[in-house]
Amino acid sequence: MTAEPDQTDKVKNRSNLRIVIACSAFVASMVGVSFAAVPLYQLFCQVTGYGGTTQRAEQFSETILDRTIKVRFDANTASGLPWEFKPVQREVEVRIGETILINYTAENTSDRVTTGQATFNVTPMSAGAYFNKVQCFCFTETALKPGESMEMPVLFFVDPAIVDAVDTKNIDTITLSYTFFPHESEKPVAAAAEPVQDNDTL
Repeated sequence: MTAEPDQTDKVKNRSNLRIVIACSAFVASMVGVSFAAVPLYQLFCQVTGYGGTTQRAEQFSETILDRTIKVRFDANTASGLPWEFKPVQREVEVRIGETILINYTAENTSDRVTTGQATFNVTPMSAGAYFNKVQCFCFTETALKPGESMEMPVLFFVDPAIVDAVDTKNIDTITLSYTFFPHESEKPVAAAAEPVQDNDTL
């Protein structure tokens, strides 16, 4: 009579153990997915141009059209980064497919070394897949010493395929927008660099 309850308890324990293992595996997989979500989303945006994300090109366009398009430039600085950041030119008119070099400028208005990283997008968002950057300061972080200013180039072209797509063929103006944020390593870099700056001034 006592064997049956013992057997039942063993079955229940095994069942509970399976549930615990399954739940643990599910939680672990969700944590993994959450960490992968941001880089995967960024990769998706870069490949598709979704959300106005521009493309990164390894070479210039081989086709240049007679048709022109206006490109405007916007600059923003997030709180916590003491920089004055702006485009040298507010807008240019370029031939579609033509590679153009423009510049932004940034100045560190603080008394310490600061490091920033720029995010970017274009509007209208449907144009993101056709805006190709060959060179850009946004590909890496930028460090500026106290009072230092820097010109930061952007080398780009608008893919001629923009005139073939139904949702982009009538676009005549694109706005390229950057926002500089404090880089995660800014504080340690500043702390390490400040004594060097003091020595330079002696």
